[in-house]
Amino acid sequence: MTDSYRGVFGAIPYAIRNTDSWTMRVYGVIGTLATAAIALVVALALVVWMAETAGVPSGTYLFTRSLYVVLGFAAVAPLLAPLLFVARRHRRELPVAAGYDRKLAYAGFLFLASLYLGLIVTAPADLRDPTESVLLSALYALPRPAGALFPVLAAAVVFWTHYRLRDDDEDGSKPGNGSAA
Repeated sequence: MTDSYRGVFGAIPYAIRNTDSWTMRVYGVIGTLATAAIALVVALALVVWMAETAGVPSGTYLFTRSLYVVLGFAAVAPLLAPLLFVARRHRRELPVAAGYDRKLAYAGFLFLASLYLGLIVTAPADLRDPTESVLLSALYALPRPAGALFPVLAAAVVFWTHYRLRDDDEDGSKPGNGSAA
């Protein structure tokens, strides 16, 4: 553990450097850039929102601002999770199933695509372009709250993938659950 990382910002390059999977390396770069872009958009939108509601007494607006930050974190956490899981796995040399890094990268890409699908579903009607595409028409026809379903399911896939592949014991036992290994 001499080549250790320090926190989240050190774990990202650590994961990219120490993985053997080119898929995870590509995801590391794309996922990090997407995370930075989302964090920047959320931060700037929060600043604008705070400026627009500066004269209003707090209460509800304070709560919704806090909720906005939590939702921004909810969009960023599953993007960073595959990188953090891979960094932790390599740092601690934990046993995992074959293809762990690659499959976590696929799950991360799935979450990134689900964010895009969610944005399509939740787009306001005046921003939707008329289209001949059956897929886009089907996405536009969904109710706007259904747009949150895509990222929530994809985030569950990220964490489920980590859970299912984190141990490669032949008898299926997990470390630390009291079973003999």
